[in-house]
Amino acid sequence: MNFLINGSGAIGIALGASMLSQGGDVSFYARDKTAQAIKTNGIKRIGLFNHYEFTPDKFEVYTDYDEMPKNKFDFVLIASKTTANDDISKSLFLHKDILKSDAKIIIFQNGFANDEPYLRYFSKDKVFCARVITGFTRPERHISEITVHTQPILLGSLQKTDDNKTISSKPVAVVSKMINDSGIPSETTEDLDKFLWAKMLYNCALNPLGAILNVNYGKLMENDYSIKIMNKLIEEIFNVMKAANYKTNWETPEEYQKIFYSKLIPDTYNHRSSTLQDIKKKQKTEIDTLNGKVIELGEKYGVDVNVNKTIYNLIKTIEADF
Repeated sequence: MNFLINGSGAIGIALGASMLSQGGDVSFYARDKTAQAIKTNGIKRIGLFNHYEFTPDKFEVYTDYDEMPKNKFDFVLIASKTTANDDISKSLFLHKDILKSDAKIIIFQNGFANDEPYLRYFSKDKVFCARVITGFTRPERHISEITVHTQPILLGSLQKTDDNKTISSKPVAVVSKMINDSGIPSETTEDLDKFLWAKMLYNCALNPLGAILNVNYGKLMENDYSIKIMNKLIEEIFNVMKAANYKTNWETPEEYQKIFYSKLIPDTYNHRSSTLQDIKKKQKTEIDTLNGKVIELGEKYGVDVNVNKTIYNLIKTIEADF
C-alpha cells in the first residue's frame, strides 16, 4: 500500500513512521531543508509509544510533484498547516495522475471543515478527516517526538451521502489500524463531526490564549482570569454549534467544562500549543480554521462571538509582521 505524506513536520514524520512500521510504502513531500534533513538522516519517532527509526533507503522524498511516479498512491495523508490547504488541494488536482483511481485523502489537521478546499477538486467519497488530540513536536527536522496523548486518533468523514447518511469510514479503516498497530491508539468513527467539535472546544479555548500569554496549557487553569476567558470562549462555541445544528459529546458548556478542567487539561498540562510554536517560529498560525471558523459561523447565524473575535484579533495582531 502506497502513501504520500504531504507536510513532513512533526505529525507527518510520526505518521510516516507508523506506515513504514506496518509495511507501507511511504513517500514524503517536503520543503527543501526538511527534504534534505530526512534524505540525509532518515526519520525517527520518539517520545510516547513505540519508538522507530528508518534509514533514508526505506522511503522516498520529493520536493516537486512532477518528480512523482504516475498512478502510485493509494492514500494521501495531509499533515501540513491548514494555511497550505488551498495550495495543496490545487496541486494534487493538477497532478492527480500520481493518484490511483480510488485513492483517498485523509486530513490530519487542527480546526473544522478542512476538507472544504479538497472538495473543490475531489468527490466527497474520496476526502476524509482525522481528529488528533496527541501532541507532537519536532526537536530536529527529521525527528518527531510524541509529547502528550489523551484520546485515540479518529478517522472518518464529515460528508453525507445523497440519502443524508454519513459516508462510511470503512475505506480508511486500514490506515487507522496501521496507526493503532504502530503504537498510537486509533479508531474509525461515523460521528467524526461530534469529535472534531469536541476538539474545537479544546483547541479554541487553549491554543490562542496559551500563545498570547506564552504559557503551557496547565498554567491557563491556575488563574481565575484566564479561566473566565476560556469559559466564555466555550460558551460562545456551544451557542454557535446549537445555531448551526452541530452536536458534540456534551449537552451544555458546564458539562464540557467539568471534564475540561478535571481531565483534558491535566492530561496535557505541559503541552505548548501549535499556535505558540508557530509564533515562536514567526510563522502564520492556524487561527482561521479555529476561532476564525467559530466567528464565521457566528456571523452566519447571528450568534455573539465577541470573545472569540477578541482572541482572534490579538493573534492576528501578533502575526501581522510575519
